[in-house]
Amino acid sequence: MMRVLGPLGLAMLLWGCRTYDRYSRVVDQDGMVPAEVFAKFGAEQAQAIAIGRALGVGFTGTDDGALARQVQEAASYAKRLPAVVDVQADTAAFILTVTFKSGWRKAITPISDGVPADQTSGLPARR
Repeated sequence: MMRVLGPLGLAMLLWGCRTYDRYSRVVDQDGMVPAEVFAKFGAEQAQAIAIGRALGVGFTGTDDGALARQVQEAASYAKRLPAVVDVQADTAAFILTVTFKSGWRKAITPISDGVPADQTSGLPARR
């Protein structure tokens, strides 16, 4: 009996363990308003989508240095947009918290949909 239940118990234990890949869950856009639809809601929304795309395109790996570069490059991109007042980077959570001129604060996660940030519909000219 132990010969059967031992391996079965071990298999169930391993099956229940989560992976350490947090990035794919953060990037997953299932259940969200599609990026192109959200970008049409207004100029600030279009800029938020462009920042998310800039954050997503910079992915080169999950080591600390690569994540820091990814977030910093996207933060630099965000600071050049006309409605962005402040950008707070969080490399541990793969997000940027962006404050817009209107006072709207948005946590922006990576968007990896293959569309370059500068080709986001509704995006105003950068400064």
